[in-house]
Amino acid sequence: MRFRLPGRRDPAPAGASAAGGPAARPPGGDGGPRSSAHPTPELTGEGGPRDPRVDDHRATVAPTPTWQRGERARAASRTLAIASGQLLLIAAALVVVGWVLGKLWVVLLPIILGLLFATVLWPPTRFLRRHGWPPALAAAVVLLLFLGLIGGIIALIAPQVADQVTDLADQFTSGLQQVQDWLQGPPLNIDEDQLGQYVDQAIESVQGNASNIAGYAASGASAVGNGLINLVLALVLAFFFVKDGPRWVPWLAAQAGPKAAPHVAALSQKTWSTLSEFIKQQALVGFVDAFFIGLGLWILDVPLVIPLAVLTFFGAFIPIIGAFVAGAFAVLIALVDEGFTVALIVFGIVLLVQQLEGNVLQPIIQGRGFNLHAAVVILAVTAGSSLAGIIGAFLGVPVAALIAVTYRYVRDVFDGRHPEVAGDGTHARVAGGDDGAVLTRAPAPGGPAAG
Repeated sequence: MRFRLPGRRDPAPAGASAAGGPAARPPGGDGGPRSSAHPTPELTGEGGPRDPRVDDHRATVAPTPTWQRGERARAASRTLAIASGQLLLIAAALVVVGWVLGKLWVVLLPIILGLLFATVLWPPTRFLRRHGWPPALAAAVVLLLFLGLIGGIIALIAPQVADQVTDLADQFTSGLQQVQDWLQGPPLNIDEDQLGQYVDQAIESVQGNASNIAGYAASGASAVGNGLINLVLALVLAFFFVKDGPRWVPWLAAQAGPKAAPHVAALSQKTWSTLSEFIKQQALVGFVDAFFIGLGLWILDVPLVIPLAVLTFFGAFIPIIGAFVAGAFAVLIALVDEGFTVALIVFGIVLLVQQLEGNVLQPIIQGRGFNLHAAVVILAVTAGSSLAGIIGAFLGVPVAALIAVTYRYVRDVFDGRHPEVAGDGTHARVAGGDDGAVLTRAPAPGGPAAG
């Protein structure tokens, strides 16, 4: 029994020739009879000329499947399932860590602020210690000088604010009257009754939410009180960090063990350098912004020049967002005091200084510190402010920088680059005995110093 492929006719029997023989076809076309004795019926089913499935048997561009396709699909499914399970476990661990950190935030916040203060206080303290001062005395003197500097800035700003805030309030009232006159004129032509109705509605809305406003004020006062307590505690911790800071890394490396000690010491040094570099960079940026913007405000005779310059300086420690807010305050005060034209000029000065900072100053100073994309900076500030308000916006970028430093260190370890080895071929090593651990430098295996 023979089988015929769809769309193909039966082959000629063996021994038949093309010119004649029993199987030779007479002329008449492909569908004609072979002979009068053996007629060939017309095929109308599968394989016939009117078969509706003829197109299904034509070649396609899809390759023929192999036996390995199913095995590889199952292997890929297993890999995807394992990776999904690992991702879920990592996500769950991050949620737990975030929950624990949230519960411990009251303790962690003074520690973090104390570390940032310590990065500012350590250079002068190190200078005094190198000249023979005792650690406690050097740390105390530097801390008192730091507090005196902050107090002097406040004492300089407070009288100016107190003297000019009344004049600004009167000018603000006059500005509101001008806005009211403009609304009553063309093209809006809002009559006085309608405008008064809108003002009455606003007053009624404020009175209706008086209890909520009082609650917000109480919570704000509580937040200020907690902030002062955290500030005092952070300063106390900063004193101990500066006094006993050099002992921290040897102690931590000794707890980690001999193999992990070089990594602990190197990563601690990198994170400390990152925090110090962040403070230095933003202080330099803030000084440049405050100087040029304050100079422009002074030339234009805008009030509150020094407070606005100080606000611009401290606003630089919240990258991008802080400069925007400080510039908006400067433009607003110029608008209230001097009018629209001067406010527009102040806006141009702020914009010019920001462009100078972003395109000239930042690329120069970032080469010496961490490198974070502007989008990462904005996301870090946004996430920090949504989680912890102003303090979170301030800490968002340093935390993001520390995460980036840790990631790069781990990546270099995975790539076999030995980031714990210094440029001279040495790495940290824990030495000492029962009396205490000491961190020393020793030639790293395979390093230049080892040879």
